Amino acid sequence: MAGFRHRAPALVDIAMVAHPSVTLLVDLSEGEGAAYDTHGRQERGSVVVGLLPGDLRATGRRGECLQIRLEPVAAAAVLGASTELSGAVVSLEDVWGRDAGRAEDRLRAAASWDERFTIAQEILGRRLGARPPVDPEVAYTWRRTLTSRGRVRVDGLADEVGWSRKRLWSRFRSQLGITPKRAAQLMRFDHAAHLLAAGHAAASVATESGYVDQSHLHREVKAFTGLTPTAVAVAPWLAIDDVAWPASSPIRNPVTGGERIPDLR
Repeated sequence: MAGFRHRAPALVDIAMVAHPSVTLLVDLSEGEGAAYDTHGRQERGSVVVGLLPGDLRATGRRGECLQIRLEPVAAAAVLGASTELSGAVVSLEDVWGRDAGRAEDRLRAAASWDERFTIAQEILGRRLGARPPVDPEVAYTWRRTLTSRGRVRVDGLADEVGWSRKRLWSRFRSQLGITPKRAAQLMRFDHAAHLLAAGHAAASVATESGYVDQSHLHREVKAFTGLTPTAVAVAPWLAIDDVAWPASSPIRNPVTGGERIPDLR
């Protein structure tokens, strides 16, 4: 989780880089808040950003936002949706109904960001426990792919869980909205994007991330984001961590502690 506050005299225009998670952006603004645009479609207010949203941008002048990232295994239960969210940006109200407004009201009324994080954890935990989980084999495959940073073969994973490759492919896609191969590509890209954000040269990033060469890295980055590796390296919404956010604009994360909210100006 991370809290964001933006106050700017002109519109802030931010590219949101693809990430191996489903993202909830809860609008806590009193005014218009931010607008999100992808694939020629625009949404306002609280939204859910599915996997592989493409060239996604956020614009706005003033407001506050709570960003929550969920691994797809959890998102399938918390949101009650998976396949239909892949590559999409949809209103949180469309996903949660009236519960979305109630959650916004509780979070907006909280006295501090620490309280907001606590409320959010309670809401998510309650929803997570109310829905059936995805298949253990699917969850295992996702996490093995994540920990290997995408450098694992689907056939090998199928053997590990005792399924055929066809069954694993089908169940994984139906429950998480993405194929195992595409998930591996996304995780490899995410690792590369963090290395780029940390200042590593594209050639060394390509080698360390498992790409054939620098041209292969360039094509994959372009396919995921519509941006060049150089542009991805400075995209401010790359991730909610200290690599993507410079020390002058730190984040608030309940794991690391401390209330430090980025001020986007």
